[in-house]
Amino acid sequence: MLHLRLIVPTDTTDEVVALLETTVGTAHLVVLPGAARSPAGDVVMCDVAREAGDELIRDLRGLGLEKSGSITMENMELTLSDHADRAEEEAPGDSADAVLWEELTEATHEESTFSITYVSFLAIATMLAACGVMLDNAVLIVGAMAVGPEFGPLAGISTAVVQRAPRLVARSLWALIGGFALAMLITAGFAWLMDAFGLFTSGMIDESRPNTGFIWHPDWMSFVVAFLAGVAGTLSLTSAKSGALIGVAISVTTVPAAANAAVAFSYSDYQQTVGSGQQLLANLGGIILAGTLTLLLQKALWRFRRARKPPADTPGAAVRS
Repeated sequence: MLHLRLIVPTDTTDEVVALLETTVGTAHLVVLPGAARSPAGDVVMCDVAREAGDELIRDLRGLGLEKSGSITMENMELTLSDHADRAEEEAPGDSADAVLWEELTEATHEESTFSITYVSFLAIATMLAACGVMLDNAVLIVGAMAVGPEFGPLAGISTAVVQRAPRLVARSLWALIGGFALAMLITAGFAWLMDAFGLFTSGMIDESRPNTGFIWHPDWMSFVVAFLAGVAGTLSLTSAKSGALIGVAISVTTVPAAANAAVAFSYSDYQQTVGSGQQLLANLGGIILAGTLTLLLQKALWRFRRARKPPADTPGAAVRS
């Protein structure tokens, strides 16, 4: 279940309450007249089944409530109530399949911002991967993959394309391209510094490196793995199962490919630079394509479910204080 808290102008309260009472999947409706001070108005609260949340938010925004008042929704870990159980049974579909598009857009907006923290994580991950490729150490490569924050902008691009939000596409592309460019530049400087201290040598980049040589040898399997990881990552975001994102992070060769390209460029090994760049593009393209197709499919399936939505049997009762 989700908990919904609204600040509603007094002259709109009856319309909002009527909407909540007739929405399938709502329960525990409470109205607190005059409780809100900034902005002034009534406070209206209710619980709603996750699978009914997206449509309800869209209807509330249709009333202009995000401009005249506020809409706040949060996940509830535990709700013990027969009313809540009935609301979940009445709501169409399963909660695990529901997509809260406003929540997804907001989450990807935050994760796809070109910020100091984002660039720092990406640069540190790329430098860790540089150590991994030079030492041919797969453990360091996996660690670097887990640290990399690049899935946020990738998911942001897919979400923005599906939601037709060009400004979010531009923001996410800037975070992705600008972030990787700056991280690779920093990593190239890091490689030169490590070489000056004798910790990196040209012989390391020229060795066969059986554990990490795949990084600059892209093939169709690289794209397939990235595509599958993109599907898993998108499902993880839309279903609020964030634990799966760790598995996604260590499945794709984005950060290691960027690191190998930067190190190879610092040693003028342009063959590895090009191969690593192709690996990076294959992984990024596969994730974006998979994320976009997954969201389009989820959106189409959910529209089909809403078309078959049953009418509410009995409206909820408001508790007024």
